[in-house]
Formats: sequence, structure tokens, C-alpha cells
Amino acid sequence: MQRQAKKLFYKCLPALFLYMLTLSACENSLDDIKKISSKEEDKPFSTSHDVEVIYSDSAKVKARMTTPLMIELDDPKNSYHEMPKGVKVVFYEDDMTVKGTITSDYAIQKDRENIIDFKKNVVVTNAQGQTFKSDELIDDVGNKKFYTDKPVEINMGNGSEMQGVGARCNASMYPWTIDRSTGTFPVDQKDDPANQQ
Repeated sequence: MQRQAKKLFYKCLPALFLYMLTLSACENSLDDIKKISSKEEDKPFSTSHDVEVIYSDSAKVKARMTTPLMIELDDPKNSYHEMPKGVKVVFYEDDMTVKGTITSDYAIQKDRENIIDFKKNVVVTNAQGQTFKSDELIDDVGNKKFYTDKPVEINMGNGSEMQGVGARCNASMYPWTIDRSTGTFPVDQKDDPANQQ
């Protein structure tokens, strides 16, 4: 009976060792999570729902931003406003006509760099009827320009389309300069020399 008990003990020893190792690993990871959580709690986060922000200059409305969720970190070293559920920005002329729009599935406004980084399904429209699409677009607020180094596609509004990798333009969102561009342009058959006799 004693010999059987010893055999059983030796058979169970590896399983017991493995269980204790797993338990200690879980304890360590839980400790790490608690440390990280306590650090995050010290940061001045705030969360707002159904946010509308109006940007103005000299008492004139320049833009209106709406987002279903905004997470704000008020930290002098790294303050930002994150919009993880998407955002829409409408830009206005001085007479309040719409100059253009930007929508994206995600955006983050980095206060220190004075930029807004739009990401995922970025769509821009301008007053000229053009539609710009990319996975990322950076609004350099301080220098009044937009740019990206990602693949882009622009529908010119007249049937022409352009693609490229990288683009930039001024604050009016027109004209766009596209790097490494290719495109398709409709040709009126009346103007095609091959059709003239």
C-alpha cells in the first residue's frame, strides 16, 4: 500500500509542479496588470459622448467636428483627444458655405504636435466636387496643410480618377498634389483625332 502511494505521488509530481508554475505565472501577470492599471488611474483621463466641437477664428466659424466618443488625456507632456469610434469634420468658408468635409473611422488630435491624425477609411470632399480616399491623412493645423504617405485615390468629379502613394494640399483641400500618380481620364469621342475624318 505504501509503495502504491509513492508511485502515485511520483506520477502526480510533474502535474503538481506544472500547476504551481502556472499559478505563479498568473500571479505575476495579475501583479503587472495591477501596476499598469494604477499608473493609468493616475493619468487625468476624461471620456465624453456625442461630442460637438466648433472651431472659430476672429469670431467666424471655421469648422465643426462631431464624434460619438472622445477620450481626452490632459497631460502637459503628452495631451491628446482620441476619437476611437469615428469622426466627421465640416469646414466652412467665411459666408458659412461648406468648403469641405473629412470623415474617418478613427482620429487622434495631438496637442503638442498641433496635428490631427485621421485613420481608417478616410474620405475627404472639397468644394470642387472631388473625393479623396486613403487609410490615413494628417491635418497639420499649425502649417495649414494636409498630407499622407499612404496610397491614395481621388475621384476628380468629372469622371477622372487618380491614384498614387502620398499626397498633400493646402488648408482649402484643393488642389491635391499626388506622388507617383497614375490615372484614368475620359476622352470625348468628338475630340478624339482618331474619330475625325
